Amino acid sequence: MAVVELAGVSKAYESKIAVNDLSLSIDAGQMFGLLGPNGAGKTSSIRMMMGITIPDSGRVSLFEKPFDRASLDRVGYLPEERGLYKKMKVLDQLVFFGCLHGLVASEAQKRAVDWAGRMEIADALGRKTEELSKGMQQKIQFIATLLHEPRLIVMDEPFSGLDPVNAVLVEKTLLELKDDGKAILFSTHRMDQVEKLCDSICLINNGRAVLSGKMREIKSRYERNHVIVEFEGNSSFLESAEIAEAKNFSGHAEIRLKPHGDAQKLLHEAAAVATIYRFELVEPSLEEIFIRTVRGDAHA
Repeated sequence: MAVVELAGVSKAYESKIAVNDLSLSIDAGQMFGLLGPNGAGKTSSIRMMMGITIPDSGRVSLFEKPFDRASLDRVGYLPEERGLYKKMKVLDQLVFFGCLHGLVASEAQKRAVDWAGRMEIADALGRKTEELSKGMQQKIQFIATLLHEPRLIVMDEPFSGLDPVNAVLVEKTLLELKDDGKAILFSTHRMDQVEKLCDSICLINNGRAVLSGKMREIKSRYERNHVIVEFEGNSSFLESAEIAEAKNFSGHAEIRLKPHGDAQKLLHEAAAVATIYRFELVEPSLEEIFIRTVRGDAHA
């Protein structure tokens, strides 16, 4: 079932076209990444899903029905611009947000306490927001998005301000929500998270979709011509005639072979001058696909 669908949606602000004939669909139990460079139209697309702005043309559907504000009761939205009250205590704030989504105060408080324990911030419930770190505030906003148990979860830069430990906690929580049948859309610049978490993506540039589909299918379109090498010793093998481009990060090398480059020959050359701990032939990363697609689109 398509929980949210955009069909031929366009939006312009004065002379600038923010979104141009964009179509996408997200099903229940699916993690979907909405990607693009700054100014590509990601936030404008999300705002139309949420009814914050109205498309100039095209159609937005929620839960297989034309957009209706009543449907937003089943949607959780984490905007890029955060909206916490700095002088308000965390628990009071979460209860307030829960009540805005139709919960009674006692149920909102119970869920807030449960979620605070789950997100490892139970000791912050009695403190004011302004006393907390940016990462803790981000987790509070994350909880506020989920208190009313939405079926569609829309998150704009959900990992902003999180250290690696808390980013893993949020990733784990999102996967559990997905397994529970929630549809999750998030927009982020963190390609590593998208690559790990998302079933499908849509990459937009200049307001239009330039790459979309299931993650596995997209990556399979690209030649397996990248090599990851972890080594110790002489790095002269990185000047091999088989290599088109190489980046060496203190013993961790990321290599792109030339067309028809011979990985086995490269391995032999590397082993002759260095100790090799890892030599793996891989597909290009989502980050490289992103960069190549956007650059290609810019020059189209």
